[in-house]
Amino acid sequence: MITPPDSGPSAPQTPFGSPNPPQPVATAHPPRARWWVPFLVIALVVGMLSGALSAVAITNLLHQDTTALTTTGGGTTVSNVHIDESSAITDAVKKVSPAVVTIQVSSGLGSGGSGSGFIFNSNGWILTNRHVVQGANQIQVVLADSRTFTGTVYGIDTLTDLAIVKINASGLPAAPIGSSGDLIQGQLAIAIGNPLGTFENTVTSGVISGLGRQITAGDSGNQSSEQLNDLIQTDAAINPGNSGGPLVNSDGQVIGINTATSGNAQGIGFSIPIDFAKTIMAQALAGKTLARPWIGVYFQPVTRQLASSDHLAVDHGALIGAPANGQSTGIVGGSPAAAAGLKDGDVITAVDGQTVDTNHDLSSRIVVHNPGDRVTLTVQRGGSSIQISLTLGTLPAQNG
Repeated sequence: MITPPDSGPSAPQTPFGSPNPPQPVATAHPPRARWWVPFLVIALVVGMLSGALSAVAITNLLHQDTTALTTTGGGTTVSNVHIDESSAITDAVKKVSPAVVTIQVSSGLGSGGSGSGFIFNSNGWILTNRHVVQGANQIQVVLADSRTFTGTVYGIDTLTDLAIVKINASGLPAAPIGSSGDLIQGQLAIAIGNPLGTFENTVTSGVISGLGRQITAGDSGNQSSEQLNDLIQTDAAINPGNSGGPLVNSDGQVIGINTATSGNAQGIGFSIPIDFAKTIMAQALAGKTLARPWIGVYFQPVTRQLASSDHLAVDHGALIGAPANGQSTGIVGGSPAAAAGLKDGDVITAVDGQTVDTNHDLSSRIVVHNPGDRVTLTVQRGGSSIQISLTLGTLPAQNG
């Protein structure tokens, strides 16, 4: 409250025309009435009330200004954003971290390593990276509550860097599974894993930096490499030992499987979209052998630059053509593509009506199916758009 300043002690009051001559007692008159005193009292009261009202008004104004900073324009203050993001991260971690595991492997002759994984079904089903468990003689799975189980490799993915491990346990915490099909750049991303095999359940956060990325991944000794397609790029820190751990959204759902980092830069990590894993997860739970669908073509993603340089009739899709390894055609002999009559120079622009573009390449449109499924391809052949139906085959096992 704002109060009026203290006026100090009142000055001595003197009669008008001081000094006054002495008056006879008999004829003396009472002192003249101080007519201005009531007005002074009223003025003081009014001033105090005005000051009080002004203080209330200023307080309300300050409150209104603060509220405006928080709510006007549909936005929030920076501090509120930080609080909301922090809360989202902690809530997401609470949902997923109990399902994150450490996978310790030995490959004989004293060699070994470790990685991460997560439980996707409470009966001991674990998703991890292929490179974490491939070639292992022994696998130990350490849960978030420190219990340790012997693990076995149920199956190795023939398409992506994924594998499924099984442990003999039930009633385990399972991570909620989300979708990677509607991700957008800039949204929150949280990585959980065990970097260096030592720092269990480490949490890092960032954003989705990019989608549809393609990289060539190699081991630490550069003894082998493979091409990985349609990856999620994130700046959430991913380190050795994080491989196989989950990438999580703000709702606490797994949207990717962390698989690689760039050795030449900081803040660039990659995850396999969770939608790529759903088919093999379902196959494992059904007791089936892990198998991937296959068309049997070599293709190049169509960009506007490629469309312009090759004089294509469309600016998106998958252009079928001979690879750079010396083969003369982009059609694999004896493949479903050969049986369906696909040709070099064809551009596959959609699968079952879903557009093929740089963010959703041909592999991502096919991978959600099972071998034996029948799909309809929209194909641009020269100046004509045609429909070709084919039955998906089974992708042969990859070497390495």
